[in-house]
Amino acid sequence: MRLPTRTTAKSVPKTPARTAGRARLRLPRLDGLRGRLIITVVVVALISAVTATALAYRDSRNAVLKRAQNAAVDDFHNRVEQLAPELDVPPDLRSLTRFATDVSAGLRAAPVIAQYRDYTASSDPSADRTRFTPELRAAVHTHDRVSLQRVEYGGAPWLVLGAPVGLDGATHDGSSANRSGVEIFAVVSLEEEERDTADLVRSVQGGLVPVVLLAAVLALLAARTVLRPVRRLARATRRLATGELSTRVEEKGRDEVAELAHTFNETAGALERTVGELREQEALARRFVADVSHELRTPLAAMTIVSSVLEEDADQLTPDTAHAARTVSAETTKLARLVDDLIEICRFDARAVALTVHGVDVAEAVRATLAARGWTGQVEADLPPGVRARLDRRRIDVIVANLVGNALRHGAPPVTVTVRTADDQLSVSVSDHGPGLAPEVARHVFDRFYKADSARTRSEGSGLGMAIALENARLHGGTIELAPPAPGVGAVFTLRIPLRTESTS
Repeated sequence: MRLPTRTTAKSVPKTPARTAGRARLRLPRLDGLRGRLIITVVVVALISAVTATALAYRDSRNAVLKRAQNAAVDDFHNRVEQLAPELDVPPDLRSLTRFATDVSAGLRAAPVIAQYRDYTASSDPSADRTRFTPELRAAVHTHDRVSLQRVEYGGAPWLVLGAPVGLDGATHDGSSANRSGVEIFAVVSLEEEERDTADLVRSVQGGLVPVVLLAAVLALLAARTVLRPVRRLARATRRLATGELSTRVEEKGRDEVAELAHTFNETAGALERTVGELREQEALARRFVADVSHELRTPLAAMTIVSSVLEEDADQLTPDTAHAARTVSAETTKLARLVDDLIEICRFDARAVALTVHGVDVAEAVRATLAARGWTGQVEADLPPGVRARLDRRRIDVIVANLVGNALRHGAPPVTVTVRTADDQLSVSVSDHGPGLAPEVARHVFDRFYKADSARTRSEGSGLGMAIALENARLHGGTIELAPPAPGVGAVFTLRIPLRTESTS
C-alpha cells in the first residue's frame, strides 16, 4: 500500500506574528531650527530603519519557514510512501510501532505517531500527543493529502504533519472504501529556522546605529546648508535695525529662502527710500525754521527797541494807548524769546553748538542765575561752598533758569535748589511742593512745544525750554531726570553731569 499522492498542503496557523523590537534612541533636547531639523531627520531615519527591519523579519521568517515546511512535507511524504507497502493491513500494535519508528528514522529528529482505530503507536514513547490538535486530526480524517499546522509548544515553534495511508498505494478520492484506516502524524522542530531568522534580524538591527548616525550627519550638513542663508538674513536684519538702511542680502536660487531674501531686499529698499524722503523733509523743515528765525531776528530787534521806547513813555500817553504800548512790548519780548529758542534748537539739530568751559564755582553760578531773574527771595538754596567744576556757565544758567522758572510757575512754594557731589558726579536738584506731574505729562515733559494744559496754548513759555535744557545737559555729558512721585513732594528735576575739575580737565 502507498501513501496517496500529495496535493497542496493547507496550513492552520496558530502563532501570532512576532514584531521586531525597536531600539530606543534618547536624543538630547535641542533648541532652535537646526535642532528640530536634525531631530526630525533622525526620527524619520529611525522609523524607516525599524520599519524595514520589521518587514525584513516578517518576509525572511515566512520564507525560511515556508522552505522548511515544504522540505519537511516532502521528506514526510516520501518516507511514508517508501515504507507504506511493508505495512500489513489491518496492522497490530507491534507493526504500527515498527512503521512509526521506520518513518521517524528518515526524518529530522521528528517523533512519529501512527494510529489505527484503537491502536496508537509512537516512535518516542515520551512524546507529548497534545500537539496533535483536534483541528489537525479532523483535517487528516477528511482529506486525502498531507495536512499541516504550525504550533507553539514550550516556547518553541513546531510543524505538525498528518496524512491518511491509502490502500494498494492508489490515489483515492477520500472515500472510506479506499482508506486503510491508518493515520500517521509527525512533529518537526522549527527552532533552527527561528534562530536563523533571529540572527538575521539581529544583524539588521546592528546596522541601525550606523544608519542613525549617518542620518544625523547628513541632517547636520543639510541644516547648515539650509540655515546659512537664514543666518545671513538675520544678520542683515540686525544691521537694518541699527540704521544701516543700505543693507542687502544675496539672492541665490529659486527656492523659498531666495524668495524671502528678495522680499527682504525689496522691503529694505522701500524703507531706505522712505527714510531718505523723511530725512530730506526734516532737513528742509529745519532749514525753513532756521531761515525764518534768522530773518525775523533783525525786524524783531527793531520792534523791541521801538516797543521799549513806547513802554517807557507809556505814562505820558492816554490810558488806551499806554495799554496797547505795554501789550506790544510784552508780546514782542515773547516773540523775540521764541525766535531765540528756535535758533538754539536749530543749532542743536545741526550739531553746530560747542561748549565754552571754564572753572566755575557752582554755588556762585546758581546764585547769579537766581539773582539775575529776581528769584532770590522766592527760592530756598542749599549751596555748599567750594564746589568747582569746568562748565559752560551760560548753558548751566539756561538749565537752572528753566528748571526753577517751571517750579515757580507750575509748582508751589517752597521751591528748593540743592547742589551735591558724589561719585565724581555733580547734581543740581530743583524741587517744589506742588501737585507734581501726572504720568501722561511726565512722559512728554522734555518734548518740544509740549504744554501740560493743551487748552492754554498761550503762555509765558515757548514750550522749548525743557528740550533746550536737556540738550545743554547732554552737551556736558549728562542728563536731566524726573524723580518718581513721592508723598508730600511735588516735581523734582535733577541735573546730573560728570564732575570735571580744573585738575582733571
